[in-house]
Amino acid sequence: MTPAEAERVAAGAADAVDAWLLLLARLAALGPLVLLGMLVFVLAIAGAARAGDCGGADLMERWQVTAPDRIAAIKAEAARVPNSHGTFWKITRDGAAPSYLLGTMHVSDPRVLAMPKGAAEAFQQAKTVVVESDEIADDRKAAVALMARPELTMLDDGKTINDYLTPQDQARLRDGLAARGLSLDLVSRMRPWMLASFVALPPCELQRKAAGEAFLDKQLADRALAEGKALKGLETLAEQVEAMNSLPVAFHLQALLETLAMGDKAQDVLRTTTDLYLSGAIGMILPMMEAAGADAGQADDKGASADFEKRIILDRNQVMATRAAPMLADGGVFMAVGALHLPGEGGVIALLRQKGFEITPVE
Repeated sequence: MTPAEAERVAAGAADAVDAWLLLLARLAALGPLVLLGMLVFVLAIAGAARAGDCGGADLMERWQVTAPDRIAAIKAEAARVPNSHGTFWKITRDGAAPSYLLGTMHVSDPRVLAMPKGAAEAFQQAKTVVVESDEIADDRKAAVALMARPELTMLDDGKTINDYLTPQDQARLRDGLAARGLSLDLVSRMRPWMLASFVALPPCELQRKAAGEAFLDKQLADRALAEGKALKGLETLAEQVEAMNSLPVAFHLQALLETLAMGDKAQDVLRTTTDLYLSGAIGMILPMMEAAGADAGQADDKGASADFEKRIILDRNQVMATRAAPMLADGGVFMAVGALHLPGEGGVIALLRQKGFEITPVE
């Protein structure tokens, strides 16, 4: 498992349960000690960071000086991917009112929340807002959906994380979690991807979330309801979590260990991902992550990468496009999904074009 793969798993986990902090206080199934430990950790780390500064270095800028060949390779790979540039797209068909598609990052970074030029106006004019899951607008509803099926978030058959680890990896995990204020004993029954999604967040993002600042998709959902727009979802939270759980526990555990081992390097990857996103270069994000993994000297597991991409990105793209098509048919829709779902032959843009929609980037 490379750092790039670990970062992707963390991103996928955040994609599925980005309402984590909103749900935390209501996930009674985790037990009061776990909740106390988590909340203490959140409060402690929140006080150590400034809300507007996530730190980290832009790896692309660094490599431009130290490894220009790597930059050229990343750009070349992205250039081969259809629809690899742009986060904001216009959708039309059969004379209906135009709809719009926004690729998002599931973070509360103020630069991301600002949205690209024209997006705010398109949102204002839309009659219907479509997000990945409309359950994010109601944390109680989301909590109930997850609590009704504890097997989605907790290891079953009475097992704990330790049952899947060698003594050496148990020690690595125990030490890595302890460095972040968490006790392995208290969280040992949680699904490993949940822990990975939590420890991957930088202090500044945890602080913003703990302070109640919502990520972009939730802000859009909340605004839609406040303004009387129809709000629709493409997936349920349970379906998103099921997608994560369809990958082996061993895969998620390795991702968790790698996420912990990355340390501050994870902030570099997040900083670079955000900078690429803001520039519209979404097709360069995954190649950059692969390069970051190689830079860290980690072997690349192509099979694990392919499994992750198929289940967490490509399979879900098919679901999103199929369910979005009838919602888009009458026009007047503002649709927001994670930016990594947009590019590629199996991306949402290409799939919607196959269904007869004309989709063009908004410059």
